[in-house]
Amino acid sequence: MSATASAPIPPGLRDVPETTLWTLHNRASEAARPDGCIRDPKCLEIYRALDYDYERRFGPAEASHGVRSQLFDERMRAFVAAHPDGVIVNLGEGLETHRFRVHAPRALWLSVDLPEAIALRERFIAPDAQHRHIAASAMDLAWMDAVPPGRAVFISAQGLLMYLREQDVAALLRAMATRFPGAWLMFDHLHPRLSARSLSAQGWMKTPHYRTPPMPWGVRRDALQPLISRWLGQPVAVQHVRFRFPRGPLRWLVPLLERTPFANHLPGGVCWLRLPE
Repeated sequence: MSATASAPIPPGLRDVPETTLWTLHNRASEAARPDGCIRDPKCLEIYRALDYDYERRFGPAEASHGVRSQLFDERMRAFVAAHPDGVIVNLGEGLETHRFRVHAPRALWLSVDLPEAIALRERFIAPDAQHRHIAASAMDLAWMDAVPPGRAVFISAQGLLMYLREQDVAALLRAMATRFPGAWLMFDHLHPRLSARSLSAQGWMKTPHYRTPPMPWGVRRDALQPLISRWLGQPVAVQHVRFRFPRGPLRWLVPLLERTPFANHLPGGVCWLRLPE
């Protein structure tokens, strides 16, 4: 495992790879709280070692990405309980630290991200035979060759698909279904209105100092199942995962929206599905 340098490390990320610092900011805020939804010393180590003004760029930290990571952790734990020697593929993983929170001593972990993101990751997290790093775009399907045949597969696309065009998301899912029939896929998605805002001339200004990258793919929650079924050419059951905020107004507001038929498509969300066999 790489040692953290004594001097602060400038991340040197821009565009989509820089979003890993946004999610790190929010995860670290949860990991640092006694009542936080995740426990993650490695996340805090990385957060504190980087020379980066998180609050100026992204504003005050909030719980969303910590909650999201918790949801993915839970599904990964269920997967390795059923398939101890399975393969977990994290597409666009950046500085996410699932491998330190999910006990999976026999699983193979593959972290796929752009070269600059993998280079920063390896300042803190060294790959090994069980935890492999692949410096490539998720759209470079060569990463699929690193998945050994005959093992159960769980693919995580956390904070990734909204940065792709819809036709690329469709092509990626079709390639996964062809190569890994029966695999589990989990991802989060963005509402079309927020996607449109990110593509507008003004853009989505998270703060006066940070404009998010364009997010071309937005989809209503109630449109996901028919859309993915059409892409894959057969009915696919899409399971939506309920966000559980640990405190504040969102603790009750989000469940209320999700239970209200005319409003439950309004937020984005997290879902998982099994690719057709």
